[in-house]
Amino acid sequence: MIKTHTLKISALALFMSVLVGGCASSGDSATGTPSEVQEVQTQLLGDMPLPAASKIIGSDSLIIGRGDSWVGRVVLSGVQTPTDIYAFFQSEYPRAGWTTISAVKSKTSILVFTKGDRTATVELNEGSLAGPKTMITITSSPKNANVIAPSRK
Repeated sequence: MIKTHTLKISALALFMSVLVGGCASSGDSATGTPSEVQEVQTQLLGDMPLPAASKIIGSDSLIIGRGDSWVGRVVLSGVQTPTDIYAFFQSEYPRAGWTTISAVKSKTSILVFTKGDRTATVELNEGSLAGPKTMITITSSPKNANVIAPSRK
């Protein structure tokens, strides 16, 4: 049988680990004033506007390069609803010089934009109950990338 003292110690250890874990920061996104965070995101992603208060999730992102010529994938958490963020991309990307190629609004919404020799694909998914309202994934690549299909042997 479990002794009361052992049970109390176990409960205290569990409480302390939850408390310490809740205070930990993942360090995924820049911290500071909103203008400082915006500056860092602009340095990384260049001319790609982002919804207000969205934060980069570094552990899920792969950004190669910086500024207007970066390639890869950036994952962000958004505080607005997927519908509001979809409307943001529909209105703000064309204002920044991006051309809408395709837009599909559904449970998982997809928007495709081009600008110059670049393509950006935006995927929007509902967040979890305890997490952000919207998960945003932006994939950026050269428009005419030479992709070689695997050959059959």
